[in-house]
Amino acid sequence: MRPLRVLAPEHPLDFLAVLRDALAGSGPAVLPVPVGAGPPESDARAHLRDVPKRVAVVIETSGSTGTPKRVMLATNALLAAAAASAVALGGAGQWLLALPVHYIAGVQVLVRSIAAETTPLVLPPGHFDPQDFRRLAETMTEPLRYTALVPVQLARLLDAADDPALLAVLRRFTAILVGGQIIQPGLIARAAELDVRVVRTYGSSETAGGCVYNGVPIGDTLVRVVDGQLELSGSVLAEGYLNDEARSTDRFALEHGVRWYRTGDLGEVDPQSGRVTVLGRADNVIISGGEKVSLDAVERIVRAYPGFEQAVVVGADDETWGQVPVVVVAGGAIDGGLAASVMAVLGRAARPARVVRVPEIVLLASGKPDRRALAAAALASTMGAWHKELGRSGPNNND
Repeated sequence: MRPLRVLAPEHPLDFLAVLRDALAGSGPAVLPVPVGAGPPESDARAHLRDVPKRVAVVIETSGSTGTPKRVMLATNALLAAAAASAVALGGAGQWLLALPVHYIAGVQVLVRSIAAETTPLVLPPGHFDPQDFRRLAETMTEPLRYTALVPVQLARLLDAADDPALLAVLRRFTAILVGGQIIQPGLIARAAELDVRVVRTYGSSETAGGCVYNGVPIGDTLVRVVDGQLELSGSVLAEGYLNDEARSTDRFALEHGVRWYRTGDLGEVDPQSGRVTVLGRADNVIISGGEKVSLDAVERIVRAYPGFEQAVVVGADDETWGQVPVVVVAGGAIDGGLAASVMAVLGRAARPARVVRVPEIVLLASGKPDRRALAAAALASTMGAWHKELGRSGPNNND
């Protein structure tokens, strides 16, 4: 076994040396947590003492809707992910870190930097400002330059790209990796129009970060579909979940000598090209009027409307339908025709019941929408004046 150190680094570069020792086996394994999370002895981490010897990093994550889990990653998995990324992108280079290091995407920026023997540049934690990003990126010196972002960060950079200096900096990146959630096609199209190279990534803490780039598996990653859900295999897989054998057994399975990770994501693999398409979370589904409705599918249609690009669709209880989709949006975007458009594509059961307007879309530290908080806001709005009914009739009526 190996000791596990819980660390809340004041600065990401403070974590870099600890991570390097963990990967080399000369220091303890490390579990990075947010600054301000409190000392480990004061919370549920108090019992964490040791991990299997192969494990270098433990990532604590609950996602946007799930219960907490601690993903154990071996040195070999982290380095395999970094090597596969370098090959897929065209070579190792210098990285700009714009994500928290207690998330796998932030950890992998540092792992790739260690493997490439380059010094990462670090954007100060906190509010993401495009001009701060520009000033830092202008100091990058390596010929191959990379960064990793979540969609909301990319959107802010593109919104500010009317600044010639910022646009020039964005165009100098060899690749800008964007992942963490489903990326709207319009955002990718905007980047392409500006000649900014964006690489869409798919993966999770359980795969040591992104292992599918622009729909194509990288390294020795294999992808298959079982009962509509994506399963992944390869050198990047985690060892399992710390102190949670039941969850490890449920998510990781050995079949004919090959270990597979059940992602919980709905998806497809093209039989000809092998290209992977992610359709949404299997658990982000409600039963409305007796029919299954994917909230991710509703959200994709809603976000095509002007003013709703960052909207989030959550489920809410309903006396008539059982559950209904609810659109949560910041500001006063006009929703004329939105519900009808969703119904035309996905059917009557998927039609949003109402639009809830909030001051802002609450985000997790990873940049993902905090769906639990937004669902609570949607519930609270039914008692107030922050919502607009969309005229949804009962399941037995034609509308």
